[in-house]
Amino acid sequence: MRVNKLTIAALAVVAGLSLTACQNDDLAADQGDSSSSSSSSTGGSAQDSAKDSAKDSAGKETEGGQGTSAGTGSGEDSEIGKCRTDELEVTAVDHSTEGDPEGMVAVEFTNGGGRDCAMSGYAGVDLKTNAGSLSAERTGEEAPSIVLKDGDSVAFAVSYPVNDSGGSGVRITGLVVTPPNETKSVTLDWPGAASLPVTDGSGTPVKVGPIGSAGQGG
Repeated sequence: MRVNKLTIAALAVVAGLSLTACQNDDLAADQGDSSSSSSSSTGGSAQDSAKDSAKDSAGKETEGGQGTSAGTGSGEDSEIGKCRTDELEVTAVDHSTEGDPEGMVAVEFTNGGGRDCAMSGYAGVDLKTNAGSLSAERTGEEAPSIVLKDGDSVAFAVSYPVNDSGGSGVRITGLVVTPPNETKSVTLDWPGAASLPVTDGSGTPVKVGPIGSAGQGG
């Protein structure tokens, strides 16, 4: 009878130990799964966060780059500069009509500067004579503003009284032209009549028209 009690007690102890071991194994497995799940979840969140940050960073860089490019493009616009004396070829030809009491010389500007340029108003005109320099008066016509494209030309008229007095008059020795809004002049041979009538100031003055007041070849 005592032997049976000891056997039963021994079996109970073994069963208890086995049950405890199983519970410990289950608890360890649960903890391992939980830890793995937590680690996996944490790692995934970190990776997603890193990807999102990278996307945001890339998006900002792209957006910033486009803005800079557009700004640079819009800043390239600029106004057309005025025509400079050194960029212009200046020529003068006689356009007088026989029998007309006034002679006319057409002065032409040709743009050879390699760029378009702006021009407006009147050129300065002085006749060199044996009696000194004579400045032409403006006609008072409306003075246009133009853009003279590279290679193109524009002309204006210089009118003067014809010397029909029979005398030698005032001999013309040269023509000095200053493009509009410039200070540098060009001196040309005078292509018109050789002289002006001697006058006491009451006669017809030498006059200059605005740019465009004489047609090309006309």
